[in-house]
Amino acid sequence: MSDTYSAVGYGGYAIEPGRHPAVLVVDFQTAFTDPKYPLGGMTMVHAAVERTAALLTSARRAGVPVAKCYTAYHSEKDMPHWKIEPVRREFRYGHPCTEIDPRVHDAAYDFTFCKPAPSIFFGTPLVTFLTRQGVDTVIVTGCTTSGCVRASIVDAFSWGYRVLVPEECCGDVDEGPHRDNLRDVGRRYAEVVSTTYAEQYLGNVSDGLRRSLTV
Repeated sequence: MSDTYSAVGYGGYAIEPGRHPAVLVVDFQTAFTDPKYPLGGMTMVHAAVERTAALLTSARRAGVPVAKCYTAYHSEKDMPHWKIEPVRREFRYGHPCTEIDPRVHDAAYDFTFCKPAPSIFFGTPLVTFLTRQGVDTVIVTGCTTSGCVRASIVDAFSWGYRVLVPEECCGDVDEGPHRDNLRDVGRRYAEVVSTTYAEQYLGNVSDGLRRSLTV
């Protein structure tokens, strides 16, 4: 089947990753990763947490910045008009469902903060952190692909970052929206890559840093 988007020019330019990446982890909080919560039974999300944990090991080993967010609110007074019932009921400061999944969490290394909206960038200190670290490329992971991950990809693009999205490090309720959204952001804003590619890229960054330090 022909791709009409490609025929009119979408996806015609490859985004080359830069030399100073960071890994962004969107909403891998226990609300989405622990089956005891209403949103915690997504098979794709559980697989994505495991793959992201391995990616983060490579990132930390390479000295690459890691920024993670969770979503929480004081009350409905500061909450957007979410249409997701468990979010409205449980996503409160201090609730156990807002804790970061321990498989992806390193409190001593990672920059972790709360976000109030779908994008990891909106209303957060992330851009200041990335600017201070000299970041030019972001690797976006997390959940859900069609929601907060996509919003974060669009904002990363809008801020001028080169964006990589390891497909296996993102998860959604259903495979259809996951694949549809990755295909679409890959046409427009980002390079959708394998986790293996992302890990090799981080290794190359680490090797380049070591070479520059020894010159």
